[in-house]
Amino acid sequence: MAKPLSKSALAAEIATAVNIPKKQAAQILDLIATLAYKHAKNSFTLPGIGKLVLVNRKARLGRNPKTGETIKIPAKKVVKFRVAKAAKDAILGG
Repeated sequence: MAKPLSKSALAAEIATAVNIPKKQAAQILDLIATLAYKHAKNSFTLPGIGKLVLVNRKARLGRNPKTGETIKIPAKKVVKFRVAKAAKDAILGG
């Protein structure tokens, strides 16, 4: 299996494609991450890639796998990433 792209490798790819310094490309990646953290509560979209959304998960009953005891799992907020249709089609060839 191929190695995943690291931040520095991604910055190098961007810098080469757009003809900017690698350091500037890394700053752009940091800015995108900061914007995603800041705006995820209202949903943050990366066009062509996907969307970060905040979802309220309901309280539910669960089971302790070790003892089999039923426990109540409280409601909570979770962050989910929804992959864009364009990304699915490009990756899976739909």
